[in-house]
Amino acid sequence: MPSNTGVVTVSDYLTCDAPNDLDAIFVCGASPVSKNENQTLENWLKKQAKRNVGLGGVCTGSHLLAKAGLLDGYRATIHWWSIANLRDEFPQTIVSNHLFEVDRDRYTCSGGTAAMDMMLFLIGKQHGMSLASSISEQFVCERIRTHDDPQRIPLQARIGTGQPKLVEAIQLMEANIQEPLSSDDIAYHVGVSRRHLERLFKSNLDIVPSRYYLELRLQHAKQLLTQTDKAINDIGNECGFSTAPHFSTTYKSFFGVTPREERKKTHNKVSIPLQSDRKKRQLWKK
Repeated sequence: MPSNTGVVTVSDYLTCDAPNDLDAIFVCGASPVSKNENQTLENWLKKQAKRNVGLGGVCTGSHLLAKAGLLDGYRATIHWWSIANLRDEFPQTIVSNHLFEVDRDRYTCSGGTAAMDMMLFLIGKQHGMSLASSISEQFVCERIRTHDDPQRIPLQARIGTGQPKLVEAIQLMEANIQEPLSSDDIAYHVGVSRRHLERLFKSNLDIVPSRYYLELRLQHAKQLLTQTDKAINDIGNECGFSTAPHFSTTYKSFFGVTPREERKKTHNKVSIPLQSDRKKRQLWKK
């Protein structure tokens, strides 16, 4: 199937030709989450689950497993950009923001290099950490991250531990997206003057607090527009914009498109057609 960058991967098997002695199946998904229906694949995965084949999701592959009901009652994760969507759409799935999750016969990870960490964890679990460490060294991995490592670089690491007041101010902003605080309110809660707060943002981030806060809210809005089916007006309210025109104008000023155009652009992404003629596929037969 095509990735989000347009690269096409042709499968070695059609589902009807796949071996019957598989130990596990991993679904690799592109970002953003594909809205295309694939009932044939879903039905095949359900059939494999009934045969007690382990199922895994890499990046947004977790979304397809959840859509098929195969993550109900399981702990699972997905790329941080899609976590809110997965939680909203599939409340029966216990969604975490961890790097990867291994829950019984379900294996999910956030994608990217997290797939390596998950596989090293599984190798260590089944064959010992000595082998996992040797493989890690071969791939020049600095360390094997655990499942509860965060997906995103912690705020303190991005900004530096030498500015605790700045970190505290940004954490306040992130916790108050729907009802934004004023710069005076943030300065008061952090325990500095407004002028000092502005100096902290300017000297460390080269931006004023109000602008940083606005960009934070707009990025959150973009995430909701592209990863959920929430109404545009509801997204505007959830991101602290009191009226639809204000949300639309501000969004377009920052991203160059209106919220409605953003959603249309996301939903209208054209998938690269795949060659479905099985005679032109390479099939491995056992």
